[in-house]
Amino acid sequence: MELEALLEQHRLIRAIGFDDAPFIRKAGKPVSIAGIVCAGTRFEGMLWGQIEPDGWDATETIANMLLNSKFLPQAHIVLLDGISLGGFNVVDLPALSDAIERPCVSVMRRYPNLEKVEFALRRLPEPERRLALIAKAGEIYQSPPFVFQVQGATPETTARVLARLTDRGHVPEALRLAHLIASAVMNGESGRQA
Repeated sequence: MELEALLEQHRLIRAIGFDDAPFIRKAGKPVSIAGIVCAGTRFEGMLWGQIEPDGWDATETIANMLLNSKFLPQAHIVLLDGISLGGFNVVDLPALSDAIERPCVSVMRRYPNLEKVEFALRRLPEPERRLALIAKAGEIYQSPPFVFQVQGATPETTARVLARLTDRGHVPEALRLAHLIASAVMNGESGRQA
């Protein structure tokens, strides 16, 4: 069912939110990612996978995690904590949306400083390719308190959906839980900022 119809009919919206676990750069070890399934703001399930730090496999890994899970058929939208996971393993947002046939949203805590992002990317292999993926994700929208890029839905609908999926603060619950759980698994306890 389309997101607009779910909003209008006050139906439950199921989201899957992905965030990466804390990792040590230069360790060369895979970075764990948590995918948290929420019905509205209620936790319903979890996916767990791994990607390469500063690699190129985030899009394919997330798509495969979803396509091989029992959760995708009921999911309405996929949320990412930023456009890249595991450092600068940048997600191809349009390709992910096409692969899973769902709207995909990169949610940011604040409007990014694109000059600093570009400076950091220039220290990695193939910076132009990474910058192209960030640009491909589309315009960065601000609908306070949310800052996001979206593929597969309009920005107006997306802002309304993000508000419905947020219990308190300005982070949708699926992303808040993904952050807390990934931190706890790696560090033995959840972090302070969620």
